[in-house]
Amino acid sequence: MRKYLKGAVLAAAMAVSGLMSTAMAVEDTIKVGVLHSLSGTMAISETTLKDTILMMIDDQNKKGGLLGKKLEAVVVDPASNWPLFAEKARELIQVKKVDVVFGCWTSVSRKSVLPVFEELNGLLFYPVQYEGEESSRNVFYTGAAPNQQAIPAVEYLMSKDGGNAKRWVLLGTDYVYPRTTNKILRAFLHAKGVADADIMEEYTPFGHSDWQTIVTNVKKFASEGKKTAVVSTINGDANVPFYKELGNQGIKAEDIPVVAFSVGEEELAGLDTAPLVGHLAAWNYFMSVDTPKNAEFIKQWQAFIKNPKRVTNDPMEAHYIGFKMWVQAVEQAGTTNVDAVRQAMYGQKVKAPSGFDSVMNVNHHLSKPVFIGEIQANGQFDIVWRTDGPIAGDAWSDFIPESKKLTADWTFPWVCGNCEKPKYTAN
Repeated sequence: MRKYLKGAVLAAAMAVSGLMSTAMAVEDTIKVGVLHSLSGTMAISETTLKDTILMMIDDQNKKGGLLGKKLEAVVVDPASNWPLFAEKARELIQVKKVDVVFGCWTSVSRKSVLPVFEELNGLLFYPVQYEGEESSRNVFYTGAAPNQQAIPAVEYLMSKDGGNAKRWVLLGTDYVYPRTTNKILRAFLHAKGVADADIMEEYTPFGHSDWQTIVTNVKKFASEGKKTAVVSTINGDANVPFYKELGNQGIKAEDIPVVAFSVGEEELAGLDTAPLVGHLAAWNYFMSVDTPKNAEFIKQWQAFIKNPKRVTNDPMEAHYIGFKMWVQAVEQAGTTNVDAVRQAMYGQKVKAPSGFDSVMNVNHHLSKPVFIGEIQANGQFDIVWRTDGPIAGDAWSDFIPESKKLTADWTFPWVCGNCEKPKYTAN
């Protein structure tokens, strides 16, 4: 009996020791949440962003991890379901205890998770161009604001090099990003002397597939004697039938150029690009950028994904920048504590694949360059215009009167994202 008890005690002690070791092993990782749609209408764009974060985590772990710990990816699939994004965000922060989250694509998904991140004081890195009109202390916006994409694209199309466009078709998916971006663009066009009669605006649901009538209407609108351009804020897999219908109806770039804000190399990979040659996209990065850092980025991606034909794109670069800045901020703060990391983020600088230094500003937006590219037959973009250097992202548009007077500055003790006057806090 004594032998039995001794053995039982030893076994129990070993079990407890094993549990403690397991618990310590769990505690000994830094958890990185990945909140991207892997199914549904947005999977065409977001799955690649999940893989980008996995690549960055793998790379960081090969360098020894962070603060002496390994990074652990915690991946969830909100399935292009906007309320589910909020549930999954809460799960990541409250249940999975992640230290940071990289995720979302659409603004409706970001708006869905925003109250969760603010309530639980989580930290989200959002990598996609968006409509602006927002600055949260819990979000770092690493994609373009309208002044870093939409406004420069329209200015280019108005210019001699861009074709001297006089009439404008604003086509978008029916949610907050296209509607707010087009509100800003309409105000900008008014400021340039464009009348409402020369602006056509139309929205379609996510996953819209029948573009025949809309494209016919675009042709009719463009036939009234003034050079016409299309500004597309169509998102997700609806882009595939949209561009196919442009080709079906023989719309060529020299006649009615289309500039897209949500179509990059990944989306073009699923299209017959021959009829689309010459149409445009505006981004802060293209795979065709010729820099040593970009060559390194492409090589790293294709090796990680084990496919020499896989492309890179702008939101991937935004995640690359955001992840590296977060790592630098954690190292500077000496902790993954959200409040400490937030303050350490301001002024972080990363040499981006675009060839420029991207800098995080106190309004939680980056300074980034702007590029406009023409679609080529091989699915790449020929860069036809670029800024001389990085442009600071505006949280609040100068073309909306109620927004123009607002500013955002989250450095302690200012901490306000939508103030007209300084607002100080003791916390």
